[in-house]
Amino acid sequence: MCAATPPPPPPPPTRFNRLFANPSREFSVSMVRNCKQLWKILDRKVSAPCRRITTSPSNITQTELPDKTMEAKCLHSMFELIDSGFFNETKIQEIANGATEMNVPIYRTNRKLVATKNGGLENPSPLVFNPSWNREVPRAQAKRFNYPSLSGVRLPENEEDIAFMSVLELGELIKTKQVTSKELVRIYLKRLKRYNHVLESVVTYTEELAYKQAKEADDLLSQGTYLGPLHGIPYGLKDIIAVPGYKTTWGSTSFKHQVLDIEAWVYKRLKASGAVLVAKLVSGSLAYDDIWFGGRTRNPWNIEEFSTGSSAGPAASTSAGMVPFAIGSETAGSMTYPAARCGVTAFRPTFGTVGRTGVMSLSESLDKLGPFCRTAADCALVLDAIKGKDPDDLSSREIAFEDPFSVDITKLTVGYTKDADMKVVEVLGSKGVNMVPFELNYTVDSVQGILNFTMNVDMLVHFDEWQRTGQEDLYEAQDQWPVELRRARVVTAVDYIQAQRARGKLIREVEKSFTVDAFIGNVTDWEKVCMGNLVGLPVLVIPTGFKNISEPPTKSCRRRTTINAGIYAPPERDHIALALGMAYQSVTDAHKKRPPIDDLGPDDSIPNPPRAIIPPRRLHIHE
Repeated sequence: MCAATPPPPPPPPTRFNRLFANPSREFSVSMVRNCKQLWKILDRKVSAPCRRITTSPSNITQTELPDKTMEAKCLHSMFELIDSGFFNETKIQEIANGATEMNVPIYRTNRKLVATKNGGLENPSPLVFNPSWNREVPRAQAKRFNYPSLSGVRLPENEEDIAFMSVLELGELIKTKQVTSKELVRIYLKRLKRYNHVLESVVTYTEELAYKQAKEADDLLSQGTYLGPLHGIPYGLKDIIAVPGYKTTWGSTSFKHQVLDIEAWVYKRLKASGAVLVAKLVSGSLAYDDIWFGGRTRNPWNIEEFSTGSSAGPAASTSAGMVPFAIGSETAGSMTYPAARCGVTAFRPTFGTVGRTGVMSLSESLDKLGPFCRTAADCALVLDAIKGKDPDDLSSREIAFEDPFSVDITKLTVGYTKDADMKVVEVLGSKGVNMVPFELNYTVDSVQGILNFTMNVDMLVHFDEWQRTGQEDLYEAQDQWPVELRRARVVTAVDYIQAQRARGKLIREVEKSFTVDAFIGNVTDWEKVCMGNLVGLPVLVIPTGFKNISEPPTKSCRRRTTINAGIYAPPERDHIALALGMAYQSVTDAHKKRPPIDDLGPDDSIPNPPRAIIPPRRLHIHE
């Protein structure tokens, strides 16, 4: 008789085995039914099994536990399946509620748009893999812009008049040796320190570096070397842009002592152009809104009001004449909102125009850098200096823009939407532009949800450790990134890619519908903000006028609400938007007005705290 073959040894425990090997974690029928809450979050259907499992050593079945307790246990166990057991019950329930209200409708809308057919033959994702190892792409021999040479510019006697001059005017003063870079640095540092206690727009003064760079600029000029219109011009950088030897705080309590030994590409480009860095300016915490670890940045035109948008420091500082220009960034409204609120000219270029090495990343397919200035012409000068292929940023490109100073605007057809500022339409029409009614039409109805998924999931990838280690509990505004990124934790890979396919459909529809050379429209409309960033459209923000603030404290109050417009162009047609902006500003003066931060008017003062609580901006889905 043969001996019985011994049974094979049990397989080694896997993570999945270990999770469910403990009898206290086995699922009863009721527990599985409660677990359907998680599948609802993921918008997946499951059926409860028919058998009942009793596991409690005290002879209490899990089906007898209160439903809420079972649901909490189930959700926590299921979060462990995605290695996210670090959330407490309160946060898990918040995620469940938020995902049910916001994620699931987006899942369903995107599936309806692009996932009703199998095989992947339609609606490809715009996120394309490039296997090339060649980072040193040959630079195109793009010509520099032929900027106008100003004659007859004279140095004002008043320092404030100097502070509010355009970059072109300041450049002429330096070129003709009427003023030195060192003197300009002194003037702007003085203003930065004078107004920062009110505006809360500066993180770090780079005073030692500024005077060093100013001396280099002055010495070069004395030797007969002139680097161009930015030679010796002071400026500021949003504090998500790394500069060696100085803090790069990202506006966050978690990183407020961080010093990165990285020289950002955009900083290198400006340094090569002779520009002089005087300050690191406020970024809202982790580039969300205007709240940062040092306070909340205010609007110089109405300093009871906040600047809104994470490029708060660049917008407020440029508006107040604390710098001639500054570099900000946008993922979803972080340039357009504060530029509009603070009454400055700003340019969000075509995606990929400016390299982002050394810059905190939210989303590799959405992040863009651009200038805040006094004029559209200044924006063109700064763009000319910072554009170009960054060998370490795979998304950056060498785009051969045409010269915006040479565009014949009378050959352009420009649309205007129903929400456009008609003053801009009338002025451009009087300059010979063919102005026509226009609407950008597309069928994709989840634009705001696509942006939400793209930005939040990408952001969580970059700040996974920050969330896992509980640093989110230190965040300055708990209803901002902490809520957004918890909800992003339960967006599935499938639904993220479906969102990108829907984005691709949007891009193709916008391209087909964009039948004009440019269009004028509302620059703070959330749908346009989302659409423009997803498609990569350039837009120029221009101030067009002012109106009285609501409920002014006195009749003679000088605080104002700014009026503005956006000039949108197709990708890689940035010069069209800039040329139209220059044409408008050549015969108007809203961009030359100065905010009343020194003279609010008789009997006016800023109540502290403000009379009306202004909530931080939330990125959310509008119905």
